[in-house]
Amino acid sequence: MKLQLTAFAMAAALSIPAQAQTEIQWWHSMTGGLNDWVIDLANDFNASQKEYKIVPTYKGTYDETMPAAVAAFRAGNAPHILQVFEVGTATMMAAKGAVVPVGKVLADAGYKFDPKAYIPAVVGYYTAPTGQMLSFPLNSSTTVFNYNKDLFRKAGLDPNKPPATWPEVVLAAAKLKASGVTCPFTTSWQGWTQLESFSTWHNTLFASQNNGFGGTGARLLVNSPLHVRHIENLSNMAKQGLFVYRGRGNKPDASFYSGECAMATASSSTYATIKKNAKFEFGIAPLPYYPDVAGAPQNTIIGGASLWVMGGKKPAEYKGVAKFFNHLTNADIQAKSHQRTGYLPITLASFALTEKSGFYKQNPGTDVAVNQMIRKTTDKSRGIRLGNFVQVRAVEDEELEQVWAGKKTAKEALDSIVSRGNELLERFEKANKR
Repeated sequence: MKLQLTAFAMAAALSIPAQAQTEIQWWHSMTGGLNDWVIDLANDFNASQKEYKIVPTYKGTYDETMPAAVAAFRAGNAPHILQVFEVGTATMMAAKGAVVPVGKVLADAGYKFDPKAYIPAVVGYYTAPTGQMLSFPLNSSTTVFNYNKDLFRKAGLDPNKPPATWPEVVLAAAKLKASGVTCPFTTSWQGWTQLESFSTWHNTLFASQNNGFGGTGARLLVNSPLHVRHIENLSNMAKQGLFVYRGRGNKPDASFYSGECAMATASSSTYATIKKNAKFEFGIAPLPYYPDVAGAPQNTIIGGASLWVMGGKKPAEYKGVAKFFNHLTNADIQAKSHQRTGYLPITLASFALTEKSGFYKQNPGTDVAVNQMIRKTTDKSRGIRLGNFVQVRAVEDEELEQVWAGKKTAKEALDSIVSRGNELLERFEKANKR
């Protein structure tokens, strides 16, 4: 009888279903080696506990993911976590009801957010004036200058002395072309690198009201004499075959790591893909600057993206999101992510850990992005936070392409960026007046 009862109890226990994990949907825009990184982050968290399961899904480029999430929210099936690039920050801030501040999600789950633990330029960009954290800065990057050391040697250039100024870039490009290089210099994210980050690097306003941090009444200022001078210089380089335009967004990156282009301004996050694909020795250097501009170089600005929490989810699901974000703040995880991808270490502890490990000494140039960002910022260089910024970026692309094609002068294109861009900013301001 005792044996029968025991067998019955065992059968009953086996019939009870295991508690299902709560799935947390995460939409992202990472490709290549960065997609592998995102999957590893999710798998690492999933293996660390049994309550929640992070499900990362690639949903297209940054430009494609944000509108897709908005449509999904309206249809009632938005993801829990959405990766949004930095230019979408002001738009997401204005999306009342569609998002829940990360600071609130963490606090509700019993986690504390200490802004002093983060690199100021990173956390400050994603924090409201009240001090509340709006989104989680997963992959923060900045602009850097990549160059092919093998092609430098072939051209008779010092591989350990990259051009520090724009005049030096022109001279290096000419020598590279003479040595047979068909693409001496290119750039990805042309608006970000050649207008936005260029502005802060030279301590020059990109837009009024401290680049939009002062309010939605900001207007573009990128047709200043300095901006015109720079775009004119790039235009002349294009006419001489020293600068070769390879497309919008990050498309030109492939031209660098394939070995075709010898120099490129790009995101610091290219490190992971270059290291994985390049069959040559490469270097990373600070952005070039004009030596006669007072205050230059100042500091570069944040790029990359952050994680926004979408509204309309269950409390238990938000607890899972908070647990995941808390997991990601671990100094060891942050340090490994920084070393693997080229994205910035978002916490001071992870920066110190990386430095202590000897990574920067073993991989020269990997500290460039951090050093460019941790400098003291000014009202002109803190960052750029504008409404309808995604559309403004599209205008930048369209107008700059007219310059590279020889259809517009630098002044004409920049004047057009200002007039067209300001229309978009005015529209955003009217739509978000309180």
